[in-house]
Amino acid sequence: MRILFQGDSITDCHRKRDDLTDLGEGYVVYTVEALKSKYESIDFEFINRGISGNRTAELLARIDEDLVAIQPDIVTILLGINDTWHKYMIGLDTPIEVFESNYEKILKIIKEKTNAKIIMIEPFLLYNMGKDNMRADLNEKIDCVRKLALKYADAFLPLDADFVAATVSGTLNTDLSPDGVHPGEAGKKLIAEKLVPIISRFID
Repeated sequence: MRILFQGDSITDCHRKRDDLTDLGEGYVVYTVEALKSKYESIDFEFINRGISGNRTAELLARIDEDLVAIQPDIVTILLGINDTWHKYMIGLDTPIEVFESNYEKILKIIKEKTNAKIIMIEPFLLYNMGKDNMRADLNEKIDCVRKLALKYADAFLPLDADFVAATVSGTLNTDLSPDGVHPGEAGKKLIAEKLVPIISRFID
């Protein structure tokens, strides 16, 4: 069974680009470890093709090589924060109409050119980490991801809500993410904890 993880730096997480088997140092590793432990008899192939800094436009541009050609059985997609963050970092705006168009094209291509089960993961941003000014723009994109998930996804992970729940339950923001965007160890483990049962639906 071939499982592909797609996204931006949160998925990439320092993977070695010259080693196509390298999974990085993020939530992907924790997810893979849990799945291997849970399903010892299954012959998995795990692939990480997250690329740091990617927006929906960049994934769309590389989708044939980094998704369609791989023909995964399951693909997870965590994308969207850079479509907001780049607006505030470098003035590169992705209007909501463009974001929706890009993401929908990605999903249509997956549906048309692969048989992959699609797991969509909404982007997240921690509160009170100095980036609350980005929240209104990101909320629009989270809402868009949720609507697209209803139309195209086989499963959906409401990660922004899960991070809020974790902070309310007492996990420190800085443990979840030192900068509000990139997960720390607690954040990486939280994503894996939420993702493994979803992936398992398509294995059991």
